[in-house]
Amino acid sequence: MQNQIFELQYALDTFYFLMCGALVMWMAAGFTMLEAGLVRSKNTVEILTKNIALFATACTMYMICGYAIMYGGEWFLSGIAGGDALVADALAASNENGFGGDSVYSAASDFFFQVVFVATCMSIVSGAVAERMKLWSFLLFAVVMTGLIYPLEGSWTWGGNDVFGLYNLGDLGFSDFAGSGIVHMAGAAAALAGVLLLGARKGKYGPKGEIRAIPGANLPLAALGTLILWMGWFGFNGGSVLKLGDIASANSVAMVFLNTNAAAAGGAIGALLLARLIFGKADLTMLLNGALAGLVAITAEPSTPSALQATLFGLIAGVIVVLSILALDKLKIDDPVGAISVHGVVGLFGLLLVPITNPAATFLGQIAGAATIFVWVFVASLIVWALIKLIIGLRISEEDEYEGADIAECGMEAYPEFVI
Repeated sequence: MQNQIFELQYALDTFYFLMCGALVMWMAAGFTMLEAGLVRSKNTVEILTKNIALFATACTMYMICGYAIMYGGEWFLSGIAGGDALVADALAASNENGFGGDSVYSAASDFFFQVVFVATCMSIVSGAVAERMKLWSFLLFAVVMTGLIYPLEGSWTWGGNDVFGLYNLGDLGFSDFAGSGIVHMAGAAAALAGVLLLGARKGKYGPKGEIRAIPGANLPLAALGTLILWMGWFGFNGGSVLKLGDIASANSVAMVFLNTNAAAAGGAIGALLLARLIFGKADLTMLLNGALAGLVAITAEPSTPSALQATLFGLIAGVIVVLSILALDKLKIDDPVGAISVHGVVGLFGLLLVPITNPAATFLGQIAGAATIFVWVFVASLIVWALIKLIIGLRISEEDEYEGADIAECGMEAYPEFVI
């Protein structure tokens, strides 16, 4: 009877992991629609191609080497290829822990859940460099980012390894429940390095430094993408509880879902109200980014705040993201979708919130972790972007940028019936 209970818990936790992974995979659709809506119509096909290709690249590179670097083990997932041996090892570990430890699910489900996080991190980069980067330069960077840069950073945090053998972030009191820093700020750091080398879109800034708005082509798509991301985030944060098959875990999952939703709502409200005060209008793009900012902020610790605290955290994140987007524009850092602000600035804010409700974390540890993640990802990305720029270039030509990346990079248009 006890073995049957163990097997049922194993099956339930594995199924929960897989379903949450599928929800996170659905976030790829959210990023794709959001970015497709916020770029001009002449760049739509290219942004769609980037998002689907980066997902495939991330899955492949993480299978080849990323998972092994981050958590140890053999490259090319040779263990998973072994099938029966992997299942036996997983069951042995689960029995050893009495199904009370972390090893209560299939190792293959763990890989699937982890790999969609890698793709999420890379998707953040896509929007920030949109409308002027060469497709193949972007995908070449994606190979390095998903195969080395992100996994190594992940090995120092979720993997529990020392940072280049110097110090252990866990010992310093660093905590990042589902990846405000490990996933989101890391993606933003890589994006920032690329944007600095790439430069702004033509016409974005005037000769006297004036900022010119470049509206997106399809705001209904952007709104749809945001709602898809909002939904997928329940898998992102909820799956990070890592299991469901006992009362304590089930209660934790429920609280994580509740707080994730509350923070997103708070972020949307905060951004909407501030935009109304600044612009005198209800700015849809700020509303969308406010909801995403709330989601990013709560991701670092969605299990310990109360629902009211989560809402307030999201509200503040929504205010921060509006101010950050305006500040980066003044600094001439051109980010078409606001990804650096949403995922980078607010990702840092989310990390700093953790000690407020989680006494196991320390502000020193959070700062040390944030600095480690940012410095490593930014510097490594800057080097890789610079090498790509030197070898094949980063930016499409001025003529191609004027005509649109769709024709230049993909040879087709998203809306050919509207082209004369």
